[in-house]
Amino acid sequence: MKPFLVLMLSLLSVSAHAADLVKDVRARLVDAPLVRGQFEQKKTVAGFKKPLVSKGDFLLARDQGVLWNTRTPFASTLTLTRKSLSAQQATGGAAYHLDSTKEPALAAVNELLFALLSGDVAALQKRFTVEGALVGDKGWKLDLTPTDAGLARVFKHIHLEGDGYVRQVQLDETRGDSSVITFEQLAQTPPPDATEAERLGK
Repeated sequence: MKPFLVLMLSLLSVSAHAADLVKDVRARLVDAPLVRGQFEQKKTVAGFKKPLVSKGDFLLARDQGVLWNTRTPFASTLTLTRKSLSAQQATGGAAYHLDSTKEPALAAVNELLFALLSGDVAALQKRFTVEGALVGDKGWKLDLTPTDAGLARVFKHIHLEGDGYVRQVQLDETRGDSSVITFEQLAQTPPPDATEAERLGK
């Protein structure tokens, strides 16, 4: 009986710590309906020494979706909403569109991407074990281990760092690949222009 009680007390302690951490991180994040900025992604592929580097800009509109525009080395656009995912390679290049009502797994992926980019710790906690710490007066870092079976087949571990915004996301995949995405020049203005609004409305 004693070992069982020790185990239960340990679990309750961990649960309380995780709840406090989530609360503290959420308090440090800016409650921004819209965030736009620049990104740099370095993807390391298993078996290759040199990482693949891409750069571009993004727009996160919390109630509408995410626009991800890669500028270099090859232009492409990705539009993510709660209901769909669309992508196109350069002007007139290959394109595809996925509807979450027809692709059930897409809804989970969309929810994950929204949560990662916005730092929605409560949403992440539904699918990951969350550990981490506060850093200094404004910073924080989180280590996520998938508890969702589908995500666990893809991701081994996810690491987030930030302050008022998410500043870096590291994705470690089960097959050995990893990606580090760094965000800079983050701002809450300007609002979506006509072209951006059109993409978000699809």
